[in-house]
Amino acid sequence: MNLVRFLFVSFLFVSCQQKISPSDISKINGYWEIEKVVFDQGKDKDYTINESYDYFQIAKNNTGIRKKVMPQLDGTFIVNDTYENVKIRFEKGKVFFDYVTPYAKWSEELIAVSKEKLVFKNAENKEYHYKKATPINILGNGKKTK
Repeated sequence: MNLVRFLFVSFLFVSCQQKISPSDISKINGYWEIEKVVFDQGKDKDYTINESYDYFQIAKNNTGIRKKVMPQLDGTFIVNDTYENVKIRFEKGKVFFDYVTPYAKWSEELIAVSKEKLVFKNAENKEYHYKKATPINILGNGKKTK
């Protein structure tokens, strides 16, 4: 009976994972704000205020860049010339982002992606949960910023 329960729970876990297709990669382009980090011990670290966002620009050939940008109150971003080259790799039903800088190389697994959410898992089993960045509005009067 325990074997049946184990198989059932395993099936549920596998079936609940998002199947990411090559067409999903275009959803990643743009600005992303980190929401939380989930550690492998089950602890979460929430981010309520972010001084920087991640900007992704991925081309149709599955190569591109990721760079850190700093949002400003007027809706613009401060950027510099620093970025990470990224190549997307599809392997055994999983999707990996392979990063390269002049100083390091590493990979992260893409766990989930939609127009509003993005989740990566690194080699240390930390999950990074992002939400699509929206303009900053400190006026609080319902007016939208550009």
